[in-house]
Amino acid sequence: MSGLIGKKIGMTSIFDENGKNIPCTVIQAGPCVVTQVRTEEVDGYAAIQLGFDDKSDKNTTKALQGHFAKAGTTSKRKVVEFSFDEEELNLGDTVGVDLFTEGEFVDVSGISKGKGFQGVVKRHGFAGVGQATHGQHNRLRAPGSIGAASYPARVFKGMRMAGRMGGDTVKVANLRVLKVVTDKNLIVVKGCVPGAKNSYLTIEK
Repeated sequence: MSGLIGKKIGMTSIFDENGKNIPCTVIQAGPCVVTQVRTEEVDGYAAIQLGFDDKSDKNTTKALQGHFAKAGTTSKRKVVEFSFDEEELNLGDTVGVDLFTEGEFVDVSGISKGKGFQGVVKRHGFAGVGQATHGQHNRLRAPGSIGAASYPARVFKGMRMAGRMGGDTVKVANLRVLKVVTDKNLIVVKGCVPGAKNSYLTIEK
C-alpha cells in the first residue's frame, strides 16, 4: 500500500534524544477498510479503494450502502483510492497504522482552512501602497494599479486581486514520521499539515 486516510488530531511538541523541542502534528491514521479492488483487466488501472471513519446508514445513499455492504463493512465518511504494488488485499481487509515506520518520510494532503474573502495583502503578500507618495493617505492595503488602460481595456486572467482565500487542496511533502502508536492508530509527524482539527488527510509514502 502507498498510503492511508487519516484525521488531524492537533499539534504538540516532543523532545528528541538531544533535548531539542520539535513541533509536530498528531494524526489518527486508519484503520481503513478495503472497499474496492481495481484491476488492469476490469478498470484499466490497478488501485485499492479505502474507506475511513464510520457513518450512519441514515446519512448514506442506497447506492453507497450497497457498495459498502459488498465489502462487508459499515458505511464510511471518506473514501480514497491508492496505488499498490502487487499486494494481496481483498474486499473487507483492514489496513492499519503499522503501514508506516518511524524515521521514514511521508506526504500529507488536506483541505486548507478557509479564510473567507481577503484582500491582496493577506491573500498574496502585497506590501500595500506604503503611505509614502502618489497622494496615498488612507489606502494602505489597497492593490494599486492593475495595469489595464484603453489597451487592453480588460483585466488579464490570473491577475492577483482580492477574493476567496483558503479551502484549497494542499500537499506538504517529506514530513518525517517521529512516532507510531499502533494500539491507538496514531502517527506523529514533524511540522504542520494543512486543515483544521478533525479534518481528513491523505498520508502517502
